[in-house]
Amino acid sequence: MERISNILNNKVFKEYLKRNEIAEKERVFCKHNLNHSIDVARIAYILNLENKWGYDKELIYAAALMHDITKWRQYEEGVPHHISAAEIADSILASCKFNDNEIEICKNAIMKHRKLEDENDSFASLLYKADKLSRLCFLCEAKDICNWSQEKMNEKLVY
Repeated sequence: MERISNILNNKVFKEYLKRNEIAEKERVFCKHNLNHSIDVARIAYILNLENKWGYDKELIYAAALMHDITKWRQYEEGVPHHISAAEIADSILASCKFNDNEIEICKNAIMKHRKLEDENDSFASLLYKADKLSRLCFLCEAKDICNWSQEKMNEKLVY
Protein backbone atom coordinates (compact mmCIF):
# COMPACT_ATOMS: atom_id res chain seq x y z
CA MET A 1 0.00 0.00 0.00
CA GLU A 2 2.56 2.47 -1.20
CA ARG A 3 0.08 5.29 -1.77
CA ILE A 4 -1.21 4.97 1.79
CA SER A 5 2.36 5.22 3.07
CA ASN A 6 2.67 8.34 0.93
CA ILE A 7 -0.38 9.87 2.67
CA LEU A 8 0.96 8.99 6.11
CA ASN A 9 4.27 10.64 5.24
CA ASN A 10 2.72 13.68 3.56
CA LYS A 11 3.88 16.87 5.28
CA VAL A 12 0.44 18.54 5.26
CA PHE A 13 -1.32 15.38 6.42
CA LYS A 14 1.09 15.05 9.36
CA GLU A 15 0.71 18.72 10.23
CA TYR A 16 -3.09 18.43 10.22
CA LEU A 17 -3.00 15.31 12.39
CA LYS A 18 -0.96 17.27 14.91
CA ARG A 19 -3.38 20.20 14.73
CA ASN A 20 -6.29 17.82 15.43
CA GLU A 21 -4.40 16.44 18.42
CA ILE A 22 -3.75 19.92 19.83
CA ALA A 23 -7.33 21.07 19.22
CA GLU A 24 -8.75 18.00 20.97
CA LYS A 25 -6.33 17.81 23.87
CA GLU A 26 -9.06 18.58 26.43
CA ARG A 27 -11.93 17.00 24.48
CA VAL A 28 -13.97 14.48 26.51
CA PHE A 29 -15.72 13.04 23.47
CA CYS A 30 -14.35 10.86 20.68
CA LYS A 31 -11.08 12.01 19.18
CA HIS A 32 -10.33 12.50 15.50
CA ASN A 33 -6.84 11.07 15.48
CA LEU A 34 -4.91 8.53 13.44
CA ASN A 35 -6.18 5.63 15.57
CA HIS A 36 -9.77 6.57 14.73
CA SER A 37 -9.00 6.87 11.03
CA ILE A 38 -7.24 3.49 10.97
CA ASP A 39 -10.18 1.92 12.82
CA VAL A 40 -12.54 3.35 10.20
CA ALA A 41 -10.34 2.03 7.39
CA ARG A 42 -10.10 -1.47 8.84
CA ILE A 43 -13.83 -1.72 9.54
CA ALA A 44 -14.63 -0.40 6.05
CA TYR A 45 -12.29 -2.94 4.52
CA ILE A 46 -13.91 -5.78 6.49
CA LEU A 47 -17.37 -4.62 5.35
CA ASN A 48 -16.07 -4.41 1.79
CA LEU A 49 -14.78 -7.99 1.92
CA GLU A 50 -17.85 -9.42 3.67
CA ASN A 51 -20.23 -7.80 1.19
CA LYS A 52 -18.01 -8.52 -1.82
CA TRP A 53 -18.23 -4.90 -2.98
CA GLY A 54 -14.80 -5.01 -4.57
CA TYR A 55 -13.50 -1.59 -3.61
CA ASP A 56 -9.76 -1.12 -3.78
CA LYS A 57 -8.09 -1.38 -0.38
CA GLU A 58 -6.00 1.77 -0.94
CA LEU A 59 -9.12 3.73 -1.91
CA ILE A 60 -10.83 2.68 1.31
CA TYR A 61 -7.81 3.58 3.43
CA ALA A 62 -7.34 6.90 1.63
CA ALA A 63 -10.93 8.00 2.27
CA ALA A 64 -10.76 6.88 5.90
CA LEU A 65 -7.46 8.65 6.54
CA MET A 66 -8.72 11.88 5.01
CA HIS A 67 -12.29 12.03 6.37
CA ASP A 68 -11.54 13.89 9.64
CA ILE A 69 -8.16 15.42 8.82
CA THR A 70 -9.38 19.01 9.12
CA LYS A 71 -11.46 18.66 12.29
CA TRP A 72 -9.20 21.32 13.85
CA ARG A 73 -10.52 23.87 11.31
CA GLN A 74 -14.04 23.23 12.52
CA TYR A 75 -12.99 24.11 16.06
CA GLU A 76 -10.80 27.10 15.15
CA GLU A 77 -12.57 28.59 12.13
CA GLY A 78 -16.08 27.14 12.17
CA VAL A 79 -15.52 25.42 8.81
CA PRO A 80 -17.41 22.09 8.70
CA HIS A 81 -14.71 19.43 8.61
CA HIS A 82 -16.35 17.31 5.94
CA ILE A 83 -16.14 20.25 3.53
CA SER A 84 -12.57 21.30 4.35
CA ALA A 85 -11.35 17.67 4.39
CA ALA A 86 -12.79 17.09 0.91
CA GLU A 87 -11.05 20.27 -0.28
CA ILE A 88 -7.62 19.28 1.04
CA ALA A 89 -8.05 15.73 -0.24
CA ASP A 90 -7.50 17.02 -3.79
CA SER A 91 -3.92 18.07 -3.27
CA ILE A 92 -2.86 15.38 -0.80
CA LEU A 93 -4.30 12.48 -2.78
CA ALA A 94 -3.01 13.85 -6.10
CA SER A 95 0.48 14.16 -4.62
CA CYS A 96 0.21 10.54 -3.47
CA LYS A 97 -0.55 9.32 -7.02
CA PHE A 98 -4.32 8.82 -6.81
CA ASN A 99 -6.02 9.52 -10.13
CA ASP A 100 -8.82 12.05 -10.69
CA ASN A 101 -11.57 9.42 -10.52
CA GLU A 102 -10.25 7.96 -7.26
CA ILE A 103 -9.96 11.44 -5.77
CA GLU A 104 -13.57 12.25 -6.70
CA ILE A 105 -14.80 8.98 -5.15
CA CYS A 106 -12.92 9.77 -1.92
CA LYS A 107 -14.11 13.37 -1.85
CA ASN A 108 -17.73 12.31 -2.34
CA ALA A 109 -17.49 9.84 0.55
CA ILE A 110 -15.76 12.41 2.77
CA MET A 111 -18.50 14.96 2.02
CA LYS A 112 -21.18 12.44 3.05
CA HIS A 113 -19.55 10.80 6.07
CA ARG A 114 -21.46 12.97 8.53
CA LYS A 115 -24.92 12.63 7.03
CA LEU A 116 -25.65 9.93 4.51
CA GLU A 117 -28.42 11.02 2.16
CA ASP A 118 -28.44 8.08 -0.25
CA GLU A 119 -27.72 4.55 0.96
CA ASN A 120 -27.36 3.50 -2.69
CA ASP A 121 -24.16 5.56 -2.85
CA SER A 122 -22.30 2.48 -1.70
CA PHE A 123 -18.76 3.84 -1.24
CA ALA A 124 -20.03 6.84 0.74
CA SER A 125 -22.29 4.48 2.69
CA LEU A 126 -19.30 2.26 3.44
CA LEU A 127 -17.31 5.15 4.95
CA TYR A 128 -20.35 6.44 6.85
CA LYS A 129 -21.09 3.04 8.41
CA ALA A 130 -17.47 2.32 9.28
CA ASP A 131 -17.12 5.74 10.89
CA LYS A 132 -20.10 5.10 13.16
CA LEU A 133 -19.11 1.49 13.92
CA SER A 134 -15.64 2.61 14.96
CA ARG A 135 -17.02 4.48 17.96
CA LEU A 136 -17.31 2.59 21.24
CA CYS A 137 -20.25 4.56 22.64
CA PHE A 138 -21.16 1.77 25.05
CA LEU A 139 -17.86 2.41 26.88
CA CYS A 140 -17.79 6.19 26.67
CA GLU A 141 -17.74 8.15 29.91
CA ALA A 142 -19.17 11.19 28.11
CA LYS A 143 -22.09 9.27 26.56
CA ASP A 144 -24.72 11.04 28.67
CA ILE A 145 -23.64 14.47 27.44
CA CYS A 146 -22.90 13.49 23.83
CA ASN A 147 -24.93 15.24 21.14
CA TRP A 148 -25.18 12.11 18.98
CA SER A 149 -28.69 10.73 18.65
CA GLN A 150 -29.45 7.30 20.09
CA GLU A 151 -29.73 5.97 16.52
CA LYS A 152 -26.19 7.09 15.69
CA MET A 153 -24.57 5.72 18.84
CA ASN A 154 -22.76 2.43 18.56
CA GLU A 155 -24.09 0.40 21.48
CA LYS A 156 -22.30 -2.87 20.72
CA LEU A 157 -19.05 -4.19 19.36
CA VAL A 158 -19.62 -5.34 15.80
CA TYR A 159 -16.12 -5.22 14.26
